[in-house]
Amino acid sequence: MGELLLTAVVPHPPIMVEEVGKGETVKVKATREAMKQVAGELAGLKPDTVVIITPHGGVFADAVTMPAQKVFQGNLGRFGAPQVALEYARDEDLAELLYQACLDKDVPIANLDQSIARRFNVDPKLDHGIVAPMSFFYQLEPKPRLLPVNMGLLPREQLYLFGMALREAIEKSNGKVAVIASSDLSHRVTPGAPAGYSPRGGEFDLKLKELLESFDVPGILALPEELQEEAGECGYRPIVMMLGTLDGYEVDSQVLSYEAPFGVGYLVARFKPGKPSSERQLLPKLKEQRQTKIQARLKAESGVVKLARKTLEAYFATGRLPEQPAVTLSPELPERAGAFVTLKQEGQLRGCIGTTGPTKWSLAEEIMANAVKAATEDPRFEPLAPEELAELTISVDVLGVPEPVSGMEELDPQKYGVIVRSGYRTGLLLPALEGVNTAEEQVAIARRKAGISPHEPVRLERFTVTRFT
Repeated sequence: MGELLLTAVVPHPPIMVEEVGKGETVKVKATREAMKQVAGELAGLKPDTVVIITPHGGVFADAVTMPAQKVFQGNLGRFGAPQVALEYARDEDLAELLYQACLDKDVPIANLDQSIARRFNVDPKLDHGIVAPMSFFYQLEPKPRLLPVNMGLLPREQLYLFGMALREAIEKSNGKVAVIASSDLSHRVTPGAPAGYSPRGGEFDLKLKELLESFDVPGILALPEELQEEAGECGYRPIVMMLGTLDGYEVDSQVLSYEAPFGVGYLVARFKPGKPSSERQLLPKLKEQRQTKIQARLKAESGVVKLARKTLEAYFATGRLPEQPAVTLSPELPERAGAFVTLKQEGQLRGCIGTTGPTKWSLAEEIMANAVKAATEDPRFEPLAPEELAELTISVDVLGVPEPVSGMEELDPQKYGVIVRSGYRTGLLLPALEGVNTAEEQVAIARRKAGISPHEPVRLERFTVTRFT
């Protein structure tokens, strides 16, 4: 019978690795010392396998994936240190047990073999989210096998259920296993941070740190999606997946360090499973909380958003666009206008399509048509599955009439959307988008969307939107 020895949350900035950071590593001294402490604990436990969950591999919206090659290799050459190179054998037995356990629990999982990797342009090498932290553990003797797991953009309860499936697979195996969540926190902690500054970045980090210290899993699962999104993090989902491995057990938890010297939160923590505890079997409670949350969101939706949702419900039930709107819009809205419908799942974009001006006889028809197109025709995503609909957050932007502008100084990416035109090519970007802070960035993205090169002359238009949630 296998055993879960230890789980840990570790950051993955290459700069914490001596060969990359060099003189800068002094700024991450607390992180490096905490990583050495985790390495020391692992050395004493002698795991047969390390499972590491990364946010930087082949990440898919609809499944967790496991790279399928028999031997894994990777290095930090992208960061100027090709000599930091790792090689591990895959734990084939644990991978098969995990795959079956996920199927049994209806957690979508896929083996990321060469054909799938080529199809989706996924690099099969170990990414820096694995190489940077595992370089601290590379001297473990005997050398463990490795099972990398790429996080999925799934609902939180499914990610937690994945962790439960992983625990089940470990206990059916013949090995001693450590599970690592590779997790940088907010990328917006301080002014000048890589993803821009948000005061909510530090708020997210400190709240998550506090919840991990007290091992308050329901609190972690209940963190507001908008706070998670505003934080610009890449570590929350791996943490949720790791926490699922500890469901039903007492846990000795310890946060070893936290710092954010470069505007990105780096947290190191370790968790030791103890005795079984029925009070710690959280999945039923989490599912109940999820349903309560969904019902509250549906109740709070505006009439405009209800129209988009009911249109999608009818489309999935019948396979065609309804002839009549299911919701009567307020007479204060324009009779006709362009509209964009945006679909998000767990804070991640799942589809967005719209029109810059009216193309239908009424605004209601505009919204209905674009809702179905956002769900089925956005080329960036697979078509929406009917069972995803309840999990979606929907917003609708009703566009004002575009007006021409003479230059960048008349644009404001927080107030106005922009339309960029060159001949028959047109690119549009809505206002108040995450990570778009200047008019130059806004126009550059709109150019790329339209296939317009940076040096081609363009005509610029701006427009206002009324956003409904």
